[in-house]
Amino acid sequence: MRSLSRRTILATVAALAPLAVPGIMSAAHAQAWPAKPIKLIVPYQAGGATDITARTLGEKLSARLGQPVLVDNRGGAGGVTGTDQALKSPADGYTLLVSLGTTMLINQFLYDRLPYQPQKDQALITQIALAPVVLLVNPQLPVNNASELMAYIDRNKGKIAYGSWGAGSYAHLAGAWLSDKHKADMNHVPYKGEAPMLQDLVGGQFQMAFASLQSARPYIESGRLKPLAVTGAQRMDALPKVATMAEQGIKDEVFQVTGWVGMSAPAKTPPEVVARLGAELQAVIAMPEVRDRIQQMGFIPVGSSPEQFSAQFKKDAPVWERVVKVSGAKLD
Repeated sequence: MRSLSRRTILATVAALAPLAVPGIMSAAHAQAWPAKPIKLIVPYQAGGATDITARTLGEKLSARLGQPVLVDNRGGAGGVTGTDQALKSPADGYTLLVSLGTTMLINQFLYDRLPYQPQKDQALITQIALAPVVLLVNPQLPVNNASELMAYIDRNKGKIAYGSWGAGSYAHLAGAWLSDKHKADMNHVPYKGEAPMLQDLVGGQFQMAFASLQSARPYIESGRLKPLAVTGAQRMDALPKVATMAEQGIKDEVFQVTGWVGMSAPAKTPPEVVARLGAELQAVIAMPEVRDRIQQMGFIPVGSSPEQFSAQFKKDAPVWERVVKVSGAKLD
């Protein structure tokens, strides 16, 4: 058998080298990561539940990784601006996104000209927490649970209005779904935020709304608003006596999926870095003090793996697409 010449061997090695380099560089990068501070972009103003959650995780993550983890608030355009900036950052594991499912998933169905593509432009790291909401009514409304409210809607078609914290919000989409289902011609009253919406619900400007527990809690505790149900698959620890929509026989898919808070990175972030982040965050979210803090925000801690988060994302996407289509909501 003829032996290969030294020249042939060197030529072969030179030809194969470019194919090997990316894998070697990726492994080297993952091994060295993190070598500098990490930035968590939150596409909302400071002080909100998502921001506080990000800061809670950042503090614990910093201690585990041995590098500062800094929160960078970049509000604007309902979260679109900051999300776009995060996902278009270098895919090196040093710029991450902490945001709501609205910007990370649902916006692709609300905007025709969204500057980023949620299903292509991000590497999902973990679903931090679920963010179910509470169905609320003014106490003067003669109903005591969600089933009675559905019957009331059927008897008062064209006479009911529901509030939301903005066009395209969960409160808008869920209300529009009910209006369509019951052929009730319900009027949508959008607000810029939950605070003015809840104040007007107390004042009787409209009859019902969905709201986050964090915003609704003082109104519920003072008796100024009546909680009828919660969305999602489980009851909230803070409202143990309030049944889910499904428990009350209302099993529409819009009430089974919930909002959530998640973390992602630009799409081409090395998978080894994504896996490391996922594992570290699972450990952080399992800490009792972190879980307590997340629950104080009205969320339900999750801490899923990247694979679990991706599977849930793919499962939820067609549901949100149908819900948005029924609502007719468009934000551009």
